[in-house]
Parts: sequence; structure tokens; C-alpha cells
Amino acid sequence: MSGGAQVMWDEAVTNYDFGPQHPMDPVRLALTMRLVEAFGLDRDARVVSAPPAGDATLRMVHHRDYVEAVKRASADPRSADGSYGLGTEDVPAFRNMHEASALIAGQSVSAAEAVWRGDVTHAVNFAGGLHHAMPGGASGFCVYNDAALAIARLLELGAERVAYVDIDVHHGDGVQAAFWDDPRVLTISLHEHPRVLFPGTGWPEECGAQGAEGMAVNVALPAGTADGGWLRALHSVVPDLLDSFRPSVLVTQHGADTHLDDPLAHLAVTVDAQRAAAEALHGWAHDFADGRWLALGGGGYAVVDVVPRTWTHLVAIAAGRPVPPATDTPDEWRHAVYARTMQKAPRRMTDGRDPEWRPWEDGYDPANALDQAVLATRRAAFPAHGLLP
Repeated sequence: MSGGAQVMWDEAVTNYDFGPQHPMDPVRLALTMRLVEAFGLDRDARVVSAPPAGDATLRMVHHRDYVEAVKRASADPRSADGSYGLGTEDVPAFRNMHEASALIAGQSVSAAEAVWRGDVTHAVNFAGGLHHAMPGGASGFCVYNDAALAIARLLELGAERVAYVDIDVHHGDGVQAAFWDDPRVLTISLHEHPRVLFPGTGWPEECGAQGAEGMAVNVALPAGTADGGWLRALHSVVPDLLDSFRPSVLVTQHGADTHLDDPLAHLAVTVDAQRAAAEALHGWAHDFADGRWLALGGGGYAVVDVVPRTWTHLVAIAAGRPVPPATDTPDEWRHAVYARTMQKAPRRMTDGRDPEWRPWEDGYDPANALDQAVLATRRAAFPAHGLLP
């Protein structure tokens, strides 16, 4: 393995655009790449593009009729078929939707191939992480499930075990569904409780099909969970499972919508905790997966204040040149943000927090809602892996 990192980027990924009233504004991708460049991280990691995923690749996860429905809606948005989740409020059809969606998928699949071949140790596609798309339909702002496609390609190439860790505020339902009955894939999702947030799935009891028991792991976090509790949940569930499962590759999804300023959810996590989570996942890739790490983006709707900083930290960690949290954002980036959005950009790469978390081994508080959530997950999933709750 040659080491180093690769960042997937093609300016055309910003064509994944549901329109000016939709919360998934592609400006978040452009502003992230401009911040990566302003810090010179594009010189520390190889920046490459890849062609769109072809039909054969898309059909590793998605049904043929669904891909054809996306193509029809892409050519004529007025023909979008709602039975496939297209043309809805969440997934409005737009011209060239297939091409933009397949391009993002192609970046993630190519990144997975580079990691598996050993061209690089780490690869990042922050335009990816579209984890709600189902094999037969669009959902939750997601058309093609690039994360599931990347995992399917890793299995096709010979990976014996792939672990997927999803820290988006929403349950990684599409990836879980794609591998529900596959014991080669461990999916772990930390998300706000399904009782109060889309997509309404991701209960601790969802553990996988017969023959793949314990391969789906879900941590349903109480609304209002902040840095300490969020990191406690992450560290209390993920490393023990990765240690037991020993994946060939670690795939992670870094939705930034856990942030306290995100308009679509109710957690209270800061950029500093999101950065700490990326550092932990990077370390676990080395501890448990021989360093093979594919990191994807995901949700995140505070598109100026949060997303670019969180994903730039992710790129910096993957590139081996972490940006200290107290670092000022570059002047040229702040000027570019204002010129593009007429909004003031954040001045530092931190929210001014120094997150601390209490290890599970320090004790369980039965009156604490966060601890109840973690224990429910451990009781549901750990025994299948030979672990004690």
C-alpha cells in the first residue's frame, strides 16, 4: 500500500441541485472545496475525478427499472414517477439528474477501488454519502446510494468484510437495507431517535436478517444530545464491534447535520466534536482495517457556517495534516463565501469547544437517556459478536 490520501472532486458534482428552495444546496460542496484549497490541502492529498457510474455499476445495488425511471425523469422532469420517490418534495426531479447522481456515485466507487488496490490508504468523497436511496427508489434527498455502491464494489473486488459507520443525524437506512442479509457487511448508524426524525427507522432492535444477526447496529440518540454524549455513544459502541469484526475496509459517512445549528434536526453537536469523531474513525481504520479508509460526506444544511469546516477537517485528517481547531479561516475563503452567498463566513475552524466524553467503562447511569440508548444497542447487537453488553 502506497499510503497517502485521495480526494475525489469534479466541479460538476454541484449539478446535483434540487433547486433554490431545497435545503440541500450544492454551494456547500463548492465552499468546502474552496476551503480545502485555501488551506493547501489539495497539495497534501491527490485530487482526482472519476467518470459517472455506468448502468452495470448502478445495478450492483439499484433495480434496473428504477435506474430507467431516473433516466426518464432526468430527460423530462415533468415525467417523474412518484412511485419511485421521484418528483416529490424531498427529491424533486431536475434535468440531468441521472448524470449528476451517477457522477457522485462514480466518485465513491472509484475511491473505493483506489483504497482496495492500495493506490492510497485513505480516500474522501465529501459529495457522497447519499445514504437514504433504496435499491428501488429515491428517498431523503438521495437518488443513487453511492455508499452502498462503494461497498458492493469492494465486495466484488474481494473484500471479505466491510464495516460501514454512519454518523449522520439521520439513520443510514438505505445502506442498512442494501446489506440487511449480508454477513460480510457490518452497518453501524448513530442517529437521532426515529420517533422524532426522518426516516423513522434505526431502532436498536433492527439487527439484521437471519444469517446476518448483529450485522445491523443502530444507536438511537435522544434529541438534544450534545458533544459529550454523542462522543460517549460513538466510543461505547463502534470500537468494540470493529475489533470483533475486523473489517478489510472501513467506510464512514460524515453527515454534518448533527450540528446544533442544523435546521433539520435536534442534536447539539459542534464542529469540534465532529472533528473529534473523524479523528477517532481515522484511528480505528488503522487499528482494525489496516488503514483502509473511505470517508464520505452526507447531510448538512448549515451550508456556510458548518459543512465546509467539518468536511475540511475530515480531508485534513485523511491527508495527514490536521488543521488545529483554533486556526483562522483564510481571508480569501471568507471573501469568496461572501461573494458567493452574501453571508459572513466563520472566522475560525472551531466552535470554541473542547469536547470531553466519559468512557463506558466508567459506569452506566440508568437514569440517563443517553446511557439508556447506548445500553439498548449493546444489548441488541453485542451478543451476536461474542461481546458482553
